[in-house]
Amino acid sequence: MTAEVGRVPVRRPRNRKAQLAEAAADLFGKRGYHAVGVNDIAAAAGITGPAVYRHFPNKQAVLGHVLLTGVDVLTERLTEVTAAAEGDPHRCVGPLLHTAAAVSIEQRELTALWRWQGRHLHDGDQKEIQRRVGTLLAQAIAGLRGLRPELSAADAHLLSFAAMSVYGSVGDHHVNYAREPFELLLARLAEAVVLSDVVPATQDAPQAAWRARTQMPVSRREELLTAATRLFRDHGYHAVSMEDIGAVTGIAGPSIYRHFAAKSDILLAASRRMADRLQLGLDTALAEAADPADALHRLTRSYADTVQRSDDLIAVYTSELVNLPERDAKELRRLQRGYVAEWVRLLREMGPALTEPEARVAVHAALTVVNDLPRTGRVKSRPALTAEIAGLAMAVLREAAHGS
Repeated sequence: MTAEVGRVPVRRPRNRKAQLAEAAADLFGKRGYHAVGVNDIAAAAGITGPAVYRHFPNKQAVLGHVLLTGVDVLTERLTEVTAAAEGDPHRCVGPLLHTAAAVSIEQRELTALWRWQGRHLHDGDQKEIQRRVGTLLAQAIAGLRGLRPELSAADAHLLSFAAMSVYGSVGDHHVNYAREPFELLLARLAEAVVLSDVVPATQDAPQAAWRARTQMPVSRREELLTAATRLFRDHGYHAVSMEDIGAVTGIAGPSIYRHFAAKSDILLAASRRMADRLQLGLDTALAEAADPADALHRLTRSYADTVQRSDDLIAVYTSELVNLPERDAKELRRLQRGYVAEWVRLLREMGPALTEPEARVAVHAALTVVNDLPRTGRVKSRPALTAEIAGLAMAVLREAAHGS
């Protein structure tokens, strides 16, 4: 097909749709979904805005195409490995773990896009991605139970999701690490998870103490903060209005301003609260620990418990700082970096041979396991989840420190 510009025929590239998808993925990743318009995507691809609609009805459809294509690549690569191993879990577990690591790193930008912008998908695309990922997960669970027949389906589900979180962690950081050792390390960390003895548990772990606490009445301000944080997590900061927050709490929009001067003030209050809780856990772990390994163990359990009690807060704290005034965002990002740096320091003291990039990759993998599992389907209802996710995170950290 050609288009006429004067008398000179201009041939549209056959891969225009792919070019648009690539440009959109880059923009969504850098600016966030709501800050990118169709005209931005068109300009990045070197065409006019209306030309985008020849390929996609709207930017939501572009996002869906990008993420569905990424899932298809992963499916194809893993299917090839399974076929080569003739379905034998003892032969294919290693190659599967390495292939999943390779694809996660190759598609690092898409991994980040799914983790932070996937909630903006059209419902139909959301369900289709979940269906395709669900098919992969079912295969992984079946393979893991073939490898470890002592596991129940629920336990295999937990370990499979934890391994997915290890791979997904590459979208949560920008560690600059050479490709081949990055793949090997990520595969080792995922293997440490799927072979972990955290499940089956040798005895029933106690439920987290916070589950049994009586719920005390909360103030109007606290009610607003809780409701807003949940909405920010589910829909994204830009998609939530003060009126939405008022509707959920039964408080008229104007009345909210008695407690918060602006929507950004609510986000700031939520973010500072999360930062304070994390710092308290860190300070306590360091004060009570006998050595770096003990400190890391205490910190991991503290983090797991804090995330369980602050699920919405941690999701907002890790994804919405870009929407704060720059001065506040800069300060909170400094606190985030400082918190992670303490984990890295402790891990390197526990495993002195670790390089800085290796330790950072492992720490982010452990943190992502803890962040993800309390929000994951059937997994989040497990009565001993706090102890389990802390144990899985420590399995990741121990493998990084002492594995070969």
